[in-house]
Amino acid sequence: MPPRRSRRPSESPALIAFGRQMRRMREAKGIKQETIAHITQVSGPQVSKIENGKKRATRSFVEIVDDYLEGDGALISLWGDLNKDGHPVPIWFDWPQIEADAMIMVCWEHSVIPGLAQTPAYALAILRGNQEAADARISRQAILTRTSGAAAPTVTFLIDEQVLNRLVGTAETMREQLEHLIEMSMLPNVTVQVVLGSGEHDGNMGAFVVATMDDRSEIAYVETGVRGITTDDPTDLATLDRTLADLRSRALTQQMSCELIRKVVQEKWT
Repeated sequence: MPPRRSRRPSESPALIAFGRQMRRMREAKGIKQETIAHITQVSGPQVSKIENGKKRATRSFVEIVDDYLEGDGALISLWGDLNKDGHPVPIWFDWPQIEADAMIMVCWEHSVIPGLAQTPAYALAILRGNQEAADARISRQAILTRTSGAAAPTVTFLIDEQVLNRLVGTAETMREQLEHLIEMSMLPNVTVQVVLGSGEHDGNMGAFVVATMDDRSEIAYVETGVRGITTDDPTDLATLDRTLADLRSRALTQQMSCELIRKVVQEKWT
């Protein structure tokens, strides 16, 4: 389930408030953005995005900046107030932008093919005929093959075995989708692995994606029955990392996964 797009404000007041305070503190000390980038090992453009309220800062980043600016914990306190429960206010922090900026992503899906790997027909069926939403989802896949600007992210798709056998749309839709999944696995930056379906693992709690950014920080997108949420809370990330370790221990290799996908195509969807 993608984050809601209806009635969203164009900017996050929480991120803007934090960015402005950080800029005020930096300028009061006569320190340049480039210096902040150097001490935090974050790129200059990323620091600029944080100060402009377009990117969420991680706690580790804030701790370094607060110490360097001699903020006596003021910046950390503000960050904490605006990121209660691991979420900036409002809760909908724009996942597609995180997705576009990520260096590495690991996607776990237990019920459908992950959005970044869906075909147009499959996406349209999942979204119940909403063409605009399906087109938006497919357009996000351009990050996997981009050749200009930032490098294409390294992406691992961990997919529950039962997803291969669950009908979405028509048999033709499923055949096309699974064949597309095999084609995607041939990209140098994409790995597809099938998790064998014993069902005895924490991955049953829900689908999620963990993104690693260029500063090595992590942000996760977790699906719920109400909406998709993002979190960079260390406790949440530790839980998801443990789940991923378990899922990977149950996953077939990419070669074996593709062989299984081909078998399902031939035996069920052809």
